[in-house]
Amino acid sequence: MRITAPTHTARIALALAVAALAGTSACSAEPAKGSPAGDAKSGGTVVQVAAAESFWGSIAGQLGGEHVKVTSIISNPDADPHDYEPTAADGRTVAGARYVITNGAGYDAWSDKLIAANPATGRGALKVGDLVGVKEGGNPHQWYSPESVHKVIEQITADLKKLDPADAAYFDQQKATYLGSTLAPYDKLVADIKATYADTPIGASESIVTPLAEGLGLKLLTPESFLDATSEGTDPTAADKAAIDAQIKGKQIKVYVYNTQNDTPDIKAQVDAAKAQGIPVATVTETPTPADAPFQDWQITELQGLAAALKQATGK
Repeated sequence: MRITAPTHTARIALALAVAALAGTSACSAEPAKGSPAGDAKSGGTVVQVAAAESFWGSIAGQLGGEHVKVTSIISNPDADPHDYEPTAADGRTVAGARYVITNGAGYDAWSDKLIAANPATGRGALKVGDLVGVKEGGNPHQWYSPESVHKVIEQITADLKKLDPADAAYFDQQKATYLGSTLAPYDKLVADIKATYADTPIGASESIVTPLAEGLGLKLLTPESFLDATSEGTDPTAADKAAIDAQIKGKQIKVYVYNTQNDTPDIKAQVDAAKAQGIPVATVTETPTPADAPFQDWQITELQGLAAALKQATGK
């Protein structure tokens, strides 16, 4: 639940102050004690990881296994990472972390302030936007890009090996298991959809669908300005809405994909219009649903839904 007082500026100041006070605890990974979840069962090092968003935190936790303890700052599906107001507890989380993962690309600028309030020697940091070459103003929703997801997996593993070199072989094995088994159904769905439905025209409600469509080889017809407006919470233009209405009415799109966590009146009208025209509708969410779903389970469910909609629309 979001607290309405104090003000946004005061809340960030409080979180930064707490982070600064807690900074002395962030200098090294903790030795494992063997009992709480997240401690290494065989002893050794547990790297404290702070992830700004739970989708990246989920991947880090699975790659790090018993040698990491991950705390994700945003895990509530009702929280909007764009305008999230960090708490004092968030400041303590970042202050105590030896590795911090943020999305970047303008998506979670508040996290930069938390990190800056507590500079720590030897701390590792991953900003996904910088890793994949997406700057502020570009599409920040790179957890929907299969290519970017794989780059993040490689980088997290490399970073953990630097932070805890004694367990490097363990991290390599964790990555091999994650890619070879855990994430394999996700990769297969991506490959199968691309092979079967490449260039199929689709419509979408907002820009989180863009990296997914690109990764799957689908042709996204919705005007980019409309997708961005919905994602950023601004009013779309009448021209864009008219263009989408024409696409739906003329069945220029085969499937409509929308984010159920951001169903504005305009989006609801488009969904209803698509259904009325017999156009299958698939859904996605910006953050994992349910909140504790592992990254791959969440994404596989959505990909299965999209594949079913594409099959219904094309008969393939």
